Amino acid sequence: MTISWIQAALLGLFASLSSMPGMGGSSIGNYTLGRPLVGGLVCGLILGNVQLGIICGVAMQLVYIALVTPGGTVSADVRAVSYIGIPLAMVAIQSQGLSANSAGAADLAKSMGTLVGTLGTVLFYGTATLNLAWQHIGWKAVEEGKFKRLYAVDWGLPWISHLLFSFIPTLIMCRYGAEAVNALKDALPMDGLPMKTLFTVGSLLPCVGIAILLKQIVEKATDFIPFFVGFTLAASLGLNLVACAVISLIFAVLFYEIQMAKNVRAQAASGADFDDDDEEDI
Repeated sequence: MTISWIQAALLGLFASLSSMPGMGGSSIGNYTLGRPLVGGLVCGLILGNVQLGIICGVAMQLVYIALVTPGGTVSADVRAVSYIGIPLAMVAIQSQGLSANSAGAADLAKSMGTLVGTLGTVLFYGTATLNLAWQHIGWKAVEEGKFKRLYAVDWGLPWISHLLFSFIPTLIMCRYGAEAVNALKDALPMDGLPMKTLFTVGSLLPCVGIAILLKQIVEKATDFIPFFVGFTLAASLGLNLVACAVISLIFAVLFYEIQMAKNVRAQAASGADFDDDDEEDI
């Protein structure tokens, strides 16, 4: 599998759009288009293998499922994961002759995504640093009362930042990285220690993403129960992601109805304690 210049350019375009203000900012860009789950579909469509793209995206999404950027601080750049890591992982999986549905393919995809995601932080901070120059131009325009210049500051100049730190790096790494990944097939055989290490690390990475997610939402020991129920159902019944999502929705509705019933009972109890005689005395 190879990546042409046109395909690499399209991947670079989506890498830029995934964080552009013109795409609705973080709501549509970074937190939707830039997520591996969505990026896997886009990469699959561009490279002509939707199934493999989605499988790589799902595998990488588990690692970054709880990734947030508080105060602009990032530990990994999901744009690089989605539009550099997924294409290179697709090339690596096909060059190694792995089945798209195999555990080895998912483990290899997760390892590739993590390597690229860490490297992508440099690109992220490069974009943020250059955007400070455009911000300075915007403040100067406000001080001079030239408010029409803000359109260029908001909608035009940021494209330069993303051209330098998103489009061009993605274009080059996808185009030439694919050839490098194919060359690794002969240098790193499947039964060698480096590849076995890569697969082992990849199989452990989802634990990191799930642990971060649990740390954010679990407040007491009983909060673990829904997770244990979900894992038990998936393991015993062999449910896929869609079935698990439907069961989760059912549990969410049940918990919501129970909580609403408790609130109604609490309001009724507080109303029963109200004394009309005290109100009349006042």
